[in-house]
Amino acid sequence: AIVRLGPDDQVLLLVVHHLVADGWSMSVLFRDLAALYAAATGGAAAPLPALALQYADYAVWQRERLAGPALAAGLAHFRDRLAGAPDVLALPTDRPRPAEQTFRGSRHSRPLDAALTAAIASTARALGATPFQLLLTAFQWLLARWSGQADVVVGTPVAGRPRVELEDVVGFFANTLAIRTTFAAGDSFAAALRRVRDGVLADLAHQDLPFEELVRVLRPP
Repeated sequence: AIVRLGPDDQVLLLVVHHLVADGWSMSVLFRDLAALYAAATGGAAAPLPALALQYADYAVWQRERLAGPALAAGLAHFRDRLAGAPDVLALPTDRPRPAEQTFRGSRHSRPLDAALTAAIASTARALGATPFQLLLTAFQWLLARWSGQADVVVGTPVAGRPRVELEDVVGFFANTLAIRTTFAAGDSFAAALRRVRDGVLADLAHQDLPFEELVRVLRPP
């Protein structure tokens, strides 16, 4: 829908179901819409190149892959990784945990300034890791400290686009990884980071295993 706010001020409203477009896809969609709009208003031909692959190609590939040994390998990996993992992260709270999950809460955002971002990147590089792995280590370490649990599992989304040909395709590729880290007494941050890095890399090798399939098989409480 287009909402006309004034003679030269309109807003385009676009509603897309999450089943057909993940967060990455929305960036692709907005970029392509902007390019097509500029071409149309300038009287030029559509500037978008043909896609090497369509989402249907990916869906067929994924179905065939998960019908073979890749599914068993992924399930075996995460069975081993998550065996004996704690059911709940016992964070201290100012209210009792409700008997039934409500999802009522709030979200807080804090942007990192340029100097801190550069420091994170350079520190990660010096320790042979990525900024994501460094920040995940810090986050899991903080959760371990607050909860008093050395064993911490954090869920994180992954883009699920292992091939460059998929980077311009609109569709739902995103998946969730359950990343587990167990901290040892006396760990240095560098040692903990190496453990997180190795775990993340091992988990990413099986990132196309659908999270709902893992839940179905492991049946956590």
